Amino acid sequence: MSKTSARQSAIQAITTYNPESDGFNFRDVKPTELFGCNVFNDKVMRERLPKSVYRSLTKTIRYGEALDPAIADTVAAVMKDWAIEHGATHYTHIFYPLTGQTAEKHDSFLMPDGNGGVIAEFSGSMLIRGEADGSSFPSGGLRSTFEARGYTAWDVTSPAYLQENPNCIVLCIPTMFLSWTGVVLDKKTPMLRSGQALNREAKRLLELFDIKSDLPIVCFAGLEQEYFLIDNNYNFARQDLLIAGRTLFGARPAKGQEFSDQYFGVIPQRVLSFMMEVERELYKLGVPVRTRHNEVAPSQYEIAPIFEQANVAVDHNHMIMSTLRNVAKHHGLKCLLHEKPFSCINGSGKHLNYSVGSAELGSLFDPGDTPHANAKFLVFCCALIRAVHKYGGLLRATVASASNDHRLGANEAPPAIMSIFLGDELTQVLEAFRSGHLEQAESGKKSGIMDVGVDTLPPLPRDPGDRNRTSPIAFVGNRFEFRALGSSQSAADSVTALNAMMADSLGYAADWLEKELASGMSFNEAVQSFITHVMEEHSAVIFNGDGYSDIWHKEAERRGLPNLHNTPEALPVLQAPEVVELYERLGIMRAAEIRARTEIYLEQYCKTLRSESILTVRMARTSIFPAALGYQKMLAETCAAIKAMGREFRTTTFDAVTEGLRGLQDRVNELETLMASVEAEQELQKRADRYCNEVLPAMEAVRSVADELECLIPEDMWSLPTYQEMLFNK
Repeated sequence: MSKTSARQSAIQAITTYNPESDGFNFRDVKPTELFGCNVFNDKVMRERLPKSVYRSLTKTIRYGEALDPAIADTVAAVMKDWAIEHGATHYTHIFYPLTGQTAEKHDSFLMPDGNGGVIAEFSGSMLIRGEADGSSFPSGGLRSTFEARGYTAWDVTSPAYLQENPNCIVLCIPTMFLSWTGVVLDKKTPMLRSGQALNREAKRLLELFDIKSDLPIVCFAGLEQEYFLIDNNYNFARQDLLIAGRTLFGARPAKGQEFSDQYFGVIPQRVLSFMMEVERELYKLGVPVRTRHNEVAPSQYEIAPIFEQANVAVDHNHMIMSTLRNVAKHHGLKCLLHEKPFSCINGSGKHLNYSVGSAELGSLFDPGDTPHANAKFLVFCCALIRAVHKYGGLLRATVASASNDHRLGANEAPPAIMSIFLGDELTQVLEAFRSGHLEQAESGKKSGIMDVGVDTLPPLPRDPGDRNRTSPIAFVGNRFEFRALGSSQSAADSVTALNAMMADSLGYAADWLEKELASGMSFNEAVQSFITHVMEEHSAVIFNGDGYSDIWHKEAERRGLPNLHNTPEALPVLQAPEVVELYERLGIMRAAEIRARTEIYLEQYCKTLRSESILTVRMARTSIFPAALGYQKMLAETCAAIKAMGREFRTTTFDAVTEGLRGLQDRVNELETLMASVEAEQELQKRADRYCNEVLPAMEAVRSVADELECLIPEDMWSLPTYQEMLFNK
């Protein structure tokens, strides 16, 4: 599709847009009635399962007890009948391989009955375990290509649901994915294991506070999803958007986001219709979406659900991403989840709001209103401070990708330096422990010594300061917001790391308190001792200032905080001895599994940049060079015609286009030669380093020349839809 036809098709789609109605509206069907109608949730199980089976299954879901295999057949039969009643013909085990995407294989319920007919069959063994050909999924050398068997194992803690399609309905069962030898090949299994470790260490610490909970201590997550929407005609007219998900070329538009008129602005009708359909589909799936709004950049938006248990929240986020992409097509739109689809405006993130607690206890990051609750909060808060200081590199590695590298460190996202924002008041309280001047934590109260656990400790405010949007990890009242996660990424790796880090620090805190109590200290003295120790040893990670400033980068280096600028620098941290020891000790992953992930992610990085560099060369030669050559020829003919009239004429534009053509040809040839050299590099880490440090700059050099040419060539001769058209035609 040419630019002219793409522009005309997009304008027609926008100006004649009329939301299609399928007879549905929230007046006739209330959201409260719609919510969860396609989910095999607690309500459905309570109504349909025998009481003994329901009680047994509930114990597994709520309390983490082992699943009784004896109930599997009953659960499977009831789940099958429920799904078929809703029109389902197939079932699938949904899992998240190390590609970072959602994977599924559909199997029919129908089986031959031996008499020329069929019956609907779905047994307990089929529910609990499925088999997928795992030979083509990345394994990082953990097995050979011919070792194809992979098992999917039912994750009973995440409810099954029905996926509606125009001509079929599929029963989707969230699962883990492992090889036949038990090697972890997915993102969910380590996350569930890290949750077990977190529960174990958190309960141990809480017992020292004389707090016991029947429910497990879990992590909760709220995942804010940012994305771009453009007319789908533009997507088809640009190879880079179609293949890479981002624009490899594009001059800065005359207007971007500098007027701040996009953020929270009125949502365009076409986009609002899209959002309403997205929310309708997500309501059916039990996803508690609550917020929608315009984001900072033109054509950028956000959707956010409320807090859920992290395992379910991650599953729901995958559903959100899939629903956004699918529903966009219904409205003639393209949903871009890439972190940086456009170079001159803000990219997209996926903020992970993280907390620890249970339905009984609430968030353990909530300061509360009583001295006892404050003491508990301060210990858990200090555990996170220690965790980030010790394992900040690990957390950085979980958000490393070729796409997220374009966003991190720019003035639109937090820097790659992992630090914590606490706010002035909470920082003042913790600093008082380190300095030994506990009276400074009184915050204007009457003078005296603050002793954690007695009434002289003032209640800590729920919002101890303004939000710091430049901090990777910010305390926001009763949780911490991790802002470095990229919009296209699964949150599973980051949740796994946060759980593991917290489990380690909570266990450390319990060891510390037990040792101090055994030495004769009172409980309050032991708590104060732990907080003081953490602030003395780990407060370097606390920073409340501007994370974008050069001053902070210099200060962070002085404090010894790692600044892992890009993916090749960050990913090796996964194999650091302290990380391997952490994951192995907590039973999350083995050393070989961690090494495999490092190799897989590095390989994905190299493949991404290889694909983009090939596309850069191809687009430069087949789209940009011909457009510039055609314009040069037209200018030359004009100059010749004027000269034939007896007048000397030469334009600066002609010179600029000619220079641009020479520069483009030179830069493309240099990039192509460099690519061949880099691909010949045998060692994976060196290849990734060269892609980052040599190929990326060479691609940018090609782009720089091409973008200058775009500003010279008439619109009707430029073959690619421009930023101005894509971002502002809604």
